Amino acid sequence: MALNTNPLYIKDLQKVIDHVEAIKDLNGKSLLMIGASGMVGSFLVDTIMLANERLGIEIKVYAMGRNRKKLEERFEKYQSSDNFEIVEGDVTEPLDPSIKADYIIHGASNTHPRAYATDPIGTIMTNLAGTEQVLKHAVATNATRTLFLSTVEIYGENRGDVDKFKEDYCGYIDCNTLRAGYPEGKRVSESLCQAYIAKHDLDIVIPRLCRTFGPTMLLSDSKASSQFILNAAREEDIVLKSEGKQYFSYIYVGDAVSAILHLMIHGKSGEAYNVSEEAFDLQLRDLAGKLAEINNKKVIFELPDETESKGFSKASTAILDNQKLKANGWDSVFTLEESLAHTVQLVKDEV
Repeated sequence: MALNTNPLYIKDLQKVIDHVEAIKDLNGKSLLMIGASGMVGSFLVDTIMLANERLGIEIKVYAMGRNRKKLEERFEKYQSSDNFEIVEGDVTEPLDPSIKADYIIHGASNTHPRAYATDPIGTIMTNLAGTEQVLKHAVATNATRTLFLSTVEIYGENRGDVDKFKEDYCGYIDCNTLRAGYPEGKRVSESLCQAYIAKHDLDIVIPRLCRTFGPTMLLSDSKASSQFILNAAREEDIVLKSEGKQYFSYIYVGDAVSAILHLMIHGKSGEAYNVSEEAFDLQLRDLAGKLAEINNKKVIFELPDETESKGFSKASTAILDNQKLKANGWDSVFTLEESLAHTVQLVKDEV
């Protein structure tokens, strides 16, 4: 069964649609989702396409990625729709000028440790060069609004002077390391957004996502949370490659997408917004334990291999302060328990 025909998955999509009531105000508009086959991008595309069906609206979706075959397989359900079009392209190259979308979301990026270590140049340039091409395209096509999907990692390591990261915090990153390519690429891309706002009067909003999980994850994803989910989906013990004392903000992909859609409609241009939910602030070992409990399994400890460890974040505490986003009118719709249970069940159906 394809993920976007699974009743449990569709139920989650519907919850997002019901939660973001203003989605109907996008009727007649168009959206270019760059990184459409990724965890966040694919959930967002599915949400918009279901909204078209359930609400009787017409939002045109351009789903962009480097691999057409992968996009065609993932979004086969929408191939006959006039409101859906696949765009094959590398975001680091000029975008097709014939694609004129009202809204652009740049979500293309390497997002897991093994990719950071094995494709360090691509990790940096997909953000830096990719963001430049997206912003040039936004200028050329007079886009209404552009969203650059950033990350909790731009805050670096908590220096011990705050409990939570607010949007104006700037922690420590050792830029002279291989692992720094991801957060530094995101940081300079945010700066580039501000430059385009100043020079070209672009309307840009920057959601900063915490560690995101969900059933749309790539099975090759080497993030710890994704590996835990794969263990749980296979009804295996959960493998923890550290003591698990890292304390992080997590969010279900459904809540991440609802926040992105909310900010696409209600965010203030030039502003960055932390995207998180307090109930999902967990130590890594607690996350592992909750996933182990689903199948009555246990947590075991295993050292990472050398390549994987090079991509690991050095941060041990990374909790986002989400009050700015909450004050803008957003709140979460999913509980931690249902998010983990739905993710494991849906991934189990895929593996």
